[in-house]
Amino acid sequence: MKKLFSVLSLILLLALVACSNSNDSSNKTEQTTEESSLLETIKKEGKLKIGTEGTYAPFTFHDESGKLTGYDVEVIEEIAKRLGVEPEFYETQWDAMFAGLDSKRFDVIANQVGINEERLEKYDFSVPYTKSNAVLLVHKDNDEIQSFEDIKGKVAAQTLTSNYGKLAESYGAKIEKIDGFNQAIDLVISKRADGTFNDKISALDFLHQRPEAPIKMIDEAKDVSENAFVFRKGNEELVEEFNRILNEMKEDGTLKQISEKWFGEDVS
Repeated sequence: MKKLFSVLSLILLLALVACSNSNDSSNKTEQTTEESSLLETIKKEGKLKIGTEGTYAPFTFHDESGKLTGYDVEVIEEIAKRLGVEPEFYETQWDAMFAGLDSKRFDVIANQVGINEERLEKYDFSVPYTKSNAVLLVHKDNDEIQSFEDIKGKVAAQTLTSNYGKLAESYGAKIEKIDGFNQAIDLVISKRADGTFNDKISALDFLHQRPEAPIKMIDEAKDVSENAFVFRKGNEELVEEFNRILNEMKEDGTLKQISEKWFGEDVS
């Protein structure tokens, strides 16, 4: 009788384990299906949810009429058009954009995000749609800072998680946390910060738009950075579709046309 009870107990235990494994497998399958079908969901809902700052001219900002515009905005609007969906922008500060992507508040980030090893461990990137390099901007009256090395021990206005913030730290700068490019420039103009590292294209656009601003560009990095759209991992179909469209836009001249509109040259 004891043997029979033991056999029955063993059979019951095995059945429970099998059921548990089956449920785990089912849950994993559901999670995988949910992630891999993001492209299908976007097309079904007819909306592409995009995270961006909206304060980073000339890439993503509001014009005099209040309309959200810029190079990144126009590029991803064209991508949404070719996907057959409407772009829906979610504006937030730089450091909050990645949290918004992680929490699935939006599907993609369009904000001149540089590709680096640290981000590649957590996120997927499209093919690059701009290439540029870093520059250091200081007040016109500042003659002490002549190169990147001279920022050591001085205050640099930077977003903490950006490539430029890390660059400033690598040269020994004291970081003054800011929310975006405009705030960084304001701090340098008011001399509450000694300088700011940022994108050369953005700096050139600012100096073109505001030639009277007491700002000068004193040094630039030799290494070229590549910027791309950012996605949660596990959405390969969406990334591949973005890449297909971006390559198509390069081949038919659309990306060059948008570049020349904003910068006077092809930055893609």
